[in-house]
Amino acid sequence: MLLKINPQNPQVRLIRIVTQILKDGGTIAYPTDTYYGIGCDIMNKKAIEKIYRLKERNPKKPFSFICSDLKNISQYAKVSNYAYKTMKRLLPGPYTFVLEGSKLVPKIMLTSRKTAGIRVPNHRICQALVKGLNHPIISTTAPFADSLPSGGLDPSLIHDFLGSQIDVVIDGGPVPGGPSSVVSLIDDVPDIIREGLGDVNIFRY
Repeated sequence: MLLKINPQNPQVRLIRIVTQILKDGGTIAYPTDTYYGIGCDIMNKKAIEKIYRLKERNPKKPFSFICSDLKNISQYAKVSNYAYKTMKRLLPGPYTFVLEGSKLVPKIMLTSRKTAGIRVPNHRICQALVKGLNHPIISTTAPFADSLPSGGLDPSLIHDFLGSQIDVVIDGGPVPGGPSSVVSLIDDVPDIIREGLGDVNIFRY
C-alpha cells in the first residue's frame, strides 16, 4: 500500500492507520530528514527479523532506532548531563547518537557493548508515528538507497521495488537524500563515526 501523508501536518487518521500496522507487526517505509527509511516496532522480534532479511544484514549488527524527543530517548538510553546538553542542541536533526541502551531496549537492538544508535529526525511524520505507536521505530535506509540515485528518495520506486515485502510505503514528499552523521557519546567522549548531513564540527577539539 502506498499512502500519501502531509509532511508538514500529518493527518491523524492516516497516522493511526500506519501505527496500527506497526502494532500488528507490520513493516513500513517512511520519510526522514535524510533518506526514506524502512522500519518496524522495536518491540516486535518477528518484524525486526523481517527487516534484517529485507536488508540482507548480519543479525549481530543492530539497527538504529527513532525516538520522538529527548524525554523519549531517556527511556531507552542512559543519558548523562553532557549527552543531554549535546543532543538538546542538535535534535531533532540528521544525527544518530550512540548511547548505552536501557533495560527497555530488546537485546536484538543492542551491540555486544550494550550500545544503541538513536535518532530524532527533524520530520513530523517520524515523530507522529513514534508518538502514536508509543514505542521507538527501527531506522535503516531503504535496501537500495545507496545504489540508485533516487533509491532513498522516491517512495513510489521503493513501493515498486519492495512490493509485498513491506506492508505500507508512506509518500511524504521529497527528502534530502544523504546519511545521518553518527556520533558516539559513550563515557562522555564524543567520537565521530560517520560524517553525514549533520554538522559535526562542534565535536572536533
